[in-house]
Amino acid sequence: MIARSAGGKIDGFPAAMNKPTQRSAACAQRLAAVAAVCVLAGGCSGERPGGLQGYAEGEFVYVASPYAGSLDLVAVARGQQVAAGATLFVVEHGAEQAAVDAAAARISNARARLANLGEGRRAAELDVIRAQADSAATALRLSRLQFDQAERLFRDQFVSQAKFEEAKAAYERDVARVAETRAQMAVGLQSLGRGPEIQAARADIEAAQADLAQAKVRLDQKTGFAPAAALVYDTFFRAGESVPAGGAVVSLLPPANVKVRFFVPEAMLGSLAPRQAVTLRCDGCAAPIAGEISFISPQAEYTPPVIYSRESKAKLVFLVEARPAAADAARLRPGQPVEVVVSGR
Repeated sequence: MIARSAGGKIDGFPAAMNKPTQRSAACAQRLAAVAAVCVLAGGCSGERPGGLQGYAEGEFVYVASPYAGSLDLVAVARGQQVAAGATLFVVEHGAEQAAVDAAAARISNARARLANLGEGRRAAELDVIRAQADSAATALRLSRLQFDQAERLFRDQFVSQAKFEEAKAAYERDVARVAETRAQMAVGLQSLGRGPEIQAARADIEAAQADLAQAKVRLDQKTGFAPAAALVYDTFFRAGESVPAGGAVVSLLPPANVKVRFFVPEAMLGSLAPRQAVTLRCDGCAAPIAGEISFISPQAEYTPPVIYSRESKAKLVFLVEARPAAADAARLRPGQPVEVVVSGR
């Protein structure tokens, strides 16, 4: 029997709680609290004794390109399994490929020049200068392409002012190099000292090799590769769309990144330890899944929220994470309810 005061209020409740809608909300909250405690205790349902309710969660790997551009290819689809090293996507890379070709041409040019200086033939020296002119022209075309690309991206606010100015300076530098090669052609008709030329050719080879290595790195970064065998969980862009620098194109879920999160009451905390074996059960799983505890939270949580007291201490719970065996991880899906049985209980 519920006691009422003279004003018709229910004893033990604030005045505002006596309104029908607020009273219903309060009752709903109390029922939810009771349900949460029952789930933790495992005593209000027909679950197996010792089972704790949890859910599967995935730690996703987001694969992105560090450079902005248009997507030329998305090589995978949602739900697909990919092997480690598989190509996921390709961002436009015409400028980077041209940079690789230009650096390779510079290496060939410098080596040819070094061989020519060793032989000391005038006709070959002139051929080297012509090759230098071709290399400079290739570099100029590359820098012009990069400058035009940077200008478009700057207008669309995909790159900063500094990047735009850098591309412009590179273009002006290569214009000067073309003029330099023309002057070298005139100098090539004259007699030159061998020692300084050989040293310069060797230095050119080393510089060109460094440029080639850098250009190849930039080219590789325009292609996304799977870091490990994984499930393609989602794709965020389609071919032809513009991707911002650092924007994730594909999300992956490797089997090793699947875990189960569950909460345990304070009284049970002392019986748990990292690497302790657990058994995971889920609807649709043909057999239980073996796993082990990987994390025990050092911080307590309340569920449901209550004012702390000795009587409410039993409502303290701690987050625990367990990881299934790698061979069975693919049987769990993020968000899937899982029952956890801790060994030794």
